[in-house]
Amino acid sequence: MGVSSISSEGPANGLSRIYIADDHPVVRDGYSMLIRREPDLDVVGESGEGAEILRQIDALRPDLCLLDLSLKSGNGLELCKQIRSRFPNVKVLVVSMHDETLYAERVLRSGAGGYISKAEATHKLISAVRQVLAGEVYLSQRMRERTLARSAGDLAAEGSLLDKLSDRELEVFEQIGQGRTTREIAEKLNLSPKTIESYRENLKAKLNLANSTELTRHAVHWVLERTKGGGTSD
Repeated sequence: MGVSSISSEGPANGLSRIYIADDHPVVRDGYSMLIRREPDLDVVGESGEGAEILRQIDALRPDLCLLDLSLKSGNGLELCKQIRSRFPNVKVLVVSMHDETLYAERVLRSGAGGYISKAEATHKLISAVRQVLAGEVYLSQRMRERTLARSAGDLAAEGSLLDKLSDRELEVFEQIGQGRTTREIAEKLNLSPKTIESYRENLKAKLNLANSTELTRHAVHWVLERTKGGGTSD
């Protein structure tokens, strides 16, 4: 779960220092193997716990943090904001199974330099890391085209819906659309059922929905439409 490690010695001069924040040890090991094959990159630490991630980043000051959104001990988007606020020289690349069409733009707004799906990470991770280290933004070709379409006004109606919701409300809305109960959502997001019920009430108010049945129907339809479009969910 939240096992962490720190490199006992700093990397040699000239190496870019990478920190891995993911609560799956097997995933962290896979990323480490990929990164350490590169002559100019090194992994200096890793963890899956929000507080420990911040503590280690403070101590290590890596050049870039690979960050998963689905940490068991905290909200990845909020953690991204904290990293960028407290350590502005540390770049962030989000690697996640969350639906890219739902989260990529929010990730960028939270201060990250890019978003890559875990499905693409094996063969595109290193190029994404290099791009973000160079100060560029990394998005998939599909998301770049979608962002251009939004700028042109093609996705204005959808955008107005998304923009009404906070990051956590969107997360709860997506979970409702995936058919999870209040208790299941609470367990997955490490919140109380009462808190999830409050989010459900907020969602109904913001989306002008009369009752929980309408909310569920709306959320399920919304998630299904994005699944047809090729989105991936955790």
